[in-house]
Amino acid sequence: MIRHLKIRDFAIIENTEMDFHDGLNIITGETGAGKSIVIEAVSLALGSRADTAFVRSGREKAIVQMIAEHDGEEYIITREISASGKNICRINDEIVTLASLNQLCRKLADIHGQYDHQSLLDPDHHIHLVDMYRSDEILPVKETVKKAYDDYSALRSRLKALLTDAARDKRQRDFMQYEFDELTDAALRSGEDSELEERIALLQNSERIYESLAGAYYAAEDSENSVLSSLKQITDTVAQVSSFSGDLGALSSRLSEVYYEFEDIASSIRESRDSAVFSPEELDQAIARLDTIDHLKSKHGKTLDELISYRDELEQKLSDIEDADSLKEEMEAELSSLRGELISACERLSAVRRASASELEQKISAELRDLNFNDAVFAIEFKKAEAFTSNGSDAVEFMISTNRGEPLKPLSRIASGGEMSRIMLAFKKIIGDYDEIPTMIFDEIDSGISGITASVVGRKLTEIAGTHQIICITHLPQIAACGAHNYRISKSSDESMTYTTVTELSRDEKIREIARLLGGANITDTTIKSAAELVEASENRR
Repeated sequence: MIRHLKIRDFAIIENTEMDFHDGLNIITGETGAGKSIVIEAVSLALGSRADTAFVRSGREKAIVQMIAEHDGEEYIITREISASGKNICRINDEIVTLASLNQLCRKLADIHGQYDHQSLLDPDHHIHLVDMYRSDEILPVKETVKKAYDDYSALRSRLKALLTDAARDKRQRDFMQYEFDELTDAALRSGEDSELEERIALLQNSERIYESLAGAYYAAEDSENSVLSSLKQITDTVAQVSSFSGDLGALSSRLSEVYYEFEDIASSIRESRDSAVFSPEELDQAIARLDTIDHLKSKHGKTLDELISYRDELEQKLSDIEDADSLKEEMEAELSSLRGELISACERLSAVRRASASELEQKISAELRDLNFNDAVFAIEFKKAEAFTSNGSDAVEFMISTNRGEPLKPLSRIASGGEMSRIMLAFKKIIGDYDEIPTMIFDEIDSGISGITASVVGRKLTEIAGTHQIICITHLPQIAACGAHNYRISKSSDESMTYTTVTELSRDEKIREIARLLGGANITDTTIKSAAELVEASENRR
């Protein structure tokens, strides 16, 4: 809902503010007073393109500010246009892009007339309106279509990826097989390179190691006065007196432990000495093996463990290449089955859509006749969409002919602003309860009509205003009389400037304004009485 509008230095409007209300808000005024300028200002606030021509002569910038509500949230929308061409959009005092402003504002209001906020003129929106008309029947079928489409699309993507990967992998198969065979023949083992480096270091120093170990063993056990024989003598001597005290017994036990531990160490030294035999052949083999591993690591830029993982990956890829054909056949068979399910679901959706469209056609046509389009023909055209979507396989567009003998044309090609406004009114009467746009703004809705048709338009505006906020500019007393809230736009001038003001009217002021619409400048008791009768008749209908 639009709650408040403030306009400053916009065209001939210097500074004015308006409070809008729920229900039907009617704006009237003399020709040229600036009624359409107010709608232009609203259009600007709702995201239309800015034009420096809107800046009041002699001013630096024009400002339009709107307070609106949507889904319980209040928004303060500000548009500034400078004479130099700079354009600023704000939502709640935060600067935003025009695209962001449009995204919000197309949920707030539709402007019908000469402006470009007409969601009903967007063919992409038509299928949504058809679906919402009988939503209880259509939406469950749409859910089935969406699930079928999602399943079909997901499998199709997987199959496409499989075919792409398979084609690429087949081109690389020989190279992959060569690398796999090379790594397999190498029989790599985790940690082997570290083990080889250690073994080579031992082999390269085996003579020095042998001499050192032999000397150590000689000193430890093999010599006449070896450490082990001396330790044995010490141990036996202390053992002879160990029974005389607890401390001597403990000392004897410790010496025994040391003796047996050193005996074991001497045995290990001997074994290490005996195994430290220089073998040129083993050294050459170890060096050659380490060279092979280092070559593979350098070639692939990987560690040994990464090479082992890479070999396993190659094995899996080669296996997948072998299995790709059979997997492709399985996926194609499943895809064909899912496509059949999708087609079947789309056909069911199309059938319930066409039933909804047929009923909608009849109701819109009846509304058009009621709005004095006696020769109008309205149709909802179905075509096959270029491709399946989650919305099915239908492309829907509203078609209309307003004059006898004329062919049906897309709704978006209707030229007359007033004619378009009345057509939109017919649509809104039928679909307004579920199109989720709370505010409708009509300009030039009374173009080319009078008498009974004007009364019908007023009645329909009143009916729609029961569930929507309506802001309507009119020249006709029959429509103005229907307003729950009426405003008069007036223009005045001084020696240098022209000024436009907006006044919200009381009931008596509303009657005098309708009398002016009935009789022009010459307002008589008769025109006032007729105006009062129009207002009372309208109030009785509400």
